[in-house]
Amino acid sequence: MQLQDILFSQGFGTRRVCCGLVQQGLVQVQVGEQLVAMDDPAHAFDPIGLTFTVQGETWVYQAQAYLMLNKPAGFECSQKPSTYPSIYTLLPGPLRMRGGGAAAGVQAVGRLDQDTTGLLLLSDDGKFIHRMTSPRHHVPKVYLAQVKHPLDATQLDRLLAGVVLDDDPKPVRAAACRAVDEHTLELTLTEGKYHQVKRMVAAVSNRVETLHRLSIGALALPESLLPGHWRWLSEAEVSDLTGKVVKPV
Repeated sequence: MQLQDILFSQGFGTRRVCCGLVQQGLVQVQVGEQLVAMDDPAHAFDPIGLTFTVQGETWVYQAQAYLMLNKPAGFECSQKPSTYPSIYTLLPGPLRMRGGGAAAGVQAVGRLDQDTTGLLLLSDDGKFIHRMTSPRHHVPKVYLAQVKHPLDATQLDRLLAGVVLDDDPKPVRAAACRAVDEHTLELTLTEGKYHQVKRMVAAVSNRVETLHRLSIGALALPESLLPGHWRWLSEAEVSDLTGKVVKPV
C-alpha cells in the first residue's frame, strides 16, 4: 500500500495533502528499530502494524477504528450539535477524517444525552455499529442513576416487570436492577429507546438526577480512563463485544 494512501486512510487529509506531507519530509516510518524520514509518497509498505509519525505525531495503522470514550457531561453525540459542543471535538483530527468522503471519521455507537456521562463506543465499522445497536442482539448496557426520591422495592419490582412508555404500548423491562443505596440505582437495559432510563424511572414516580453508563456488553469503563479521554479497543475487547474475532489492525 502506498504511503500516501496509508496516510489518507488514517485521516491525515486528502490524498493531495498526504502526498505533500511526505514530499515535505514531515512523515517518518518505523523500519526495524529506527524511524526513517520518507520523501516518496508512492513508497509501498505492508500497512498491518505499521508505526509512523506525521509532523511528530505517532500513529499505528488501524484498518478499522474501534474506540472507547469516557464521555463527560455537557457534550452532544452529534456531528452538528445544536447547543453543546460535539463529542467529536474530544478526538484527534485523524479520527474525525479517516476514510474521507461524506461519511468520514468514526461514528458514535448509539448516543448518550448531553448530561449523561460514561462509556461511549465509536467506530468506522458499519457492521460493528449495527451489531452493537440493533435491538435483536440485546447487548446489555449498565447504567448508574442518582435519583431524586428514595428507592423502594415497589419501584424495583415495577422496573423488572415492565413499564409502559408514551411512544410504545408494549412494556419495556429492565434486564436487571438493584438499589446501590437509597438514591442510587444500577439498571441494566438491552434496548436503546430515546431517554429510556429517565423515562422508565419517571414511570415509577421517581426522577433521574444524574446518569452514568458503566458498561456495554462485556466491556466496562476503566477507572483509569478520565472524563473526556479516549483509547483504542484491543482486539480481545472487540472480540468480546461482538462474540467473534474482529481484528482492529
